Amino acid sequence: MEAERFSPLDEASLSAEQRRVREAILAGARGAYLGTTRGAMRGPFKALLHSPGLYDAAQRLGEYVRFRTVLPRALSELAILLTGRRWTAQYEWYMHRKLALEAGLSPAIADAIALGERPAAMSEDEAAVHDFAHALLWRGGVSDAQFAAVRERFGEAGVADLVGTLGYYSLISMVLNVDRTQVPDDAVLLKPAKSEGDDVRHHGGHAGSDHDRRHAVRKKQRPRT
Repeated sequence: MEAERFSPLDEASLSAEQRRVREAILAGARGAYLGTTRGAMRGPFKALLHSPGLYDAAQRLGEYVRFRTVLPRALSELAILLTGRRWTAQYEWYMHRKLALEAGLSPAIADAIALGERPAAMSEDEAAVHDFAHALLWRGGVSDAQFAAVRERFGEAGVADLVGTLGYYSLISMVLNVDRTQVPDDAVLLKPAKSEGDDVRHHGGHAGSDHDRRHAVRKKQRPRT
């Protein structure tokens, strides 16, 4: 892989604000996971720490979507894997595939997502989260049926939390891709995603708003002049 772009930060070069926000993440729920001060300066945090205000805001949102949403952990990880796949974020995929399996997600589901395919065997909860997330990530919207499926299971708080999870990990995936964050030499890399085109069968129905679909129909019917 190509060299990382953001310059590494060492202890001596940190400003008081950078130290403050780094200590904040270590004092939170991810402290045990990150382990050391170096842990709070690697992966996406290395790049974000160059902008301590962004780092601080992002890490607080990240702590919420990782540990405090109403979604079960395995379903949150399912959404994160879809986000990593959408952006082909190798570091995100490498880290969260392990976390997803630890949370109870089936390896077969992760493997299908890696290939850009809709998993063949999912529970109703998994299918609801998958289809909502996939539609929003790849098409920028969800259908009424996809919205209702998540709301019926997890309430409108669950819908909001799912959108927040997808948004946060899209930010992280972008940061990782811009930095070209390295993964271990033995990591299994994602291959380029398959072209999805307009195959709505993958999404379990049409994505996008009903208004958008009606508008598209009207545009098709408009006579040429």
